[in-house]
Amino acid sequence: MYHIERAIFDIRRGLPVVINTGEQRLLVQALEGSVSVDSLAKLSGSRPALVLTRHRLEAMGMSLKADAACLPLTEQISERDLHHLAVSNEASEAHSLLSGLKPAGVGERGAVALMRRALLIPAALCAEVSAASAEHIAQQLSKGELLEVNAWDAEKCLAGAPGMLKRVSEARIPLEEAPESRFVLFREPDGLREHVAVVIGDLATIPGAVPLRMHSACLTGDLFGSLRCDCGEQLRNAVADIQAMGGGVLLYLAQEGRGIGLANKLRAYTLQDGGLDTVDADQVLGFGDDERQYAVAVDMLNALEIDKVQLLTNNPLKMAALREGGVEVVSRQALYGSVTDHNHRYLSAKANRAGHFLDEVLEGRGR
Repeated sequence: MYHIERAIFDIRRGLPVVINTGEQRLLVQALEGSVSVDSLAKLSGSRPALVLTRHRLEAMGMSLKADAACLPLTEQISERDLHHLAVSNEASEAHSLLSGLKPAGVGERGAVALMRRALLIPAALCAEVSAASAEHIAQQLSKGELLEVNAWDAEKCLAGAPGMLKRVSEARIPLEEAPESRFVLFREPDGLREHVAVVIGDLATIPGAVPLRMHSACLTGDLFGSLRCDCGEQLRNAVADIQAMGGGVLLYLAQEGRGIGLANKLRAYTLQDGGLDTVDADQVLGFGDDERQYAVAVDMLNALEIDKVQLLTNNPLKMAALREGGVEVVSRQALYGSVTDHNHRYLSAKANRAGHFLDEVLEGRGR
């Protein structure tokens, strides 16, 4: 786990890392930021390939069964070409650059997983370390100038470290809608994400299932009142509803933009301004419909000794994730915000493309 944490840190700084599959070593660098294909080629001794996710390739009209694919890069390729391949919505121009695609191996899949965990664009430059460069790379590894990680550990990093969440600190925080509230902070082992359980009232006095809201952080909506979504209103309504139900828990999860991070969420917003819906915009960037991982929510509930809940949600995936984690979902309560001209398209996409239970509120305004 330590090496994965360091690898993510190095990748976010724009440094290359080595991924070892047992049969080969790959020199890997994030596409996001300042990269030089020629520099990576010189260091590795081989020509790099660009690794793209299945979602990104499907957005460009390519059908792919594997999770990711490798595209060998020609010597003439430019940074502008790389940008078009990784994030451009100009599919015809990007599609013309695709030639020689092959399914990604475990090392390349691990590289993309590291990018996603680091909340970067899920595209990576990968170059096999040649025999001629092997000794030089080994020297850099021994000096700590480069970091090496196991390919299978890298591939699994998106799941975090189930069961290793740390309960760090807590304090009483009176809220406007729920004066008797306590914030309990949890930290993931890699230190990248901190989550908060807002405990409303006294859980010991709640008979049966505990009212629960799992709320993914939304800086734009929760804090600034963005009109593009209903997140802030849902958050405040959830606190009020849990208070009215006699107490319960709100899990505030650090999973901005359905798990893609704030930077990518803003990129997706720009694509939406060009006409895409929220699902298609995420796919253009290389992400799936929903990148969130809910094992952390199960760990938080286990730490709070909660195994039976009444869930406030419109999202069937949250119900399924809790049940898979061994938490009994006794019932579901809908939780709506207001439907406006600004967020109607977003909410319609969630209902029509992601299966959220929003028919009742959307039918009030017409779909």
